[in-house]
Amino acid sequence: MTEEHRFSEQNPVRVFLLDDHEVVRRGITDLLDAEPDISVVGDAGTVEHALARGPALRPDVAVLDVRLPDGDGITVCRELRSRMPHLACLMLTSFDDDDALLDAIMAGAAGYVLKQIKGSDLVSAVRTVASGQSMLDPATTARLMRSLRADPAESPGMSPELASLSPRERDILALIGDGLTNREIGRKLYLSEKTVKNHISRLLAKLGVQRRVQAAVLASQLENRAAGERPTH
Repeated sequence: MTEEHRFSEQNPVRVFLLDDHEVVRRGITDLLDAEPDISVVGDAGTVEHALARGPALRPDVAVLDVRLPDGDGITVCRELRSRMPHLACLMLTSFDDDDALLDAIMAGAAGYVLKQIKGSDLVSAVRTVASGQSMLDPATTARLMRSLRADPAESPGMSPELASLSPRERDILALIGDGLTNREIGRKLYLSEKTVKNHISRLLAKLGVQRRVQAAVLASQLENRAAGERPTH
């Protein structure tokens, strides 16, 4: 499976860039194009331009500024991924903003990094999301998890709330974490939209959270832990 995600000089990661500052676009383009296995195939300075140009360029990764004069990169992420489900979106922002992080996760973004990131770390982040992995800014995610956890002194193992979910509820939670809508979840699991809604109401109550976005963050935490515990055999 990983072979499909192997990029090289002959088959570079195709990157599309959205930022309203020309200097930032040029800087990031120069940085990424200097890597033999990465190629910036196009850029845009507005939401409108990004939605018009992005799909035609067939990028593997979109690096998207969160705040833009005519909208936001999170909407662009959602729109582009609805047309290109395999696209990995890396959100780039100068704001350390919990709401933006939650919204980015719900839109299906694969990563979220702050503009203060070092150039070499941004290159690594592009490669990470291109290979199908998630790349969220660790400091921001850790703080967010602390604020969402009911009991901060809780042990790092799976919380009783997560353990209380049925297998079906866990499936739905994982799909919420992937940014799917109720309709998309229903299609994937062969359930009616109403049944999905009922499952989500129950799992939110069990997790002790009010919003899907909070459940999405818990889903990504659960997935990362499961990946760490999965036997290599």
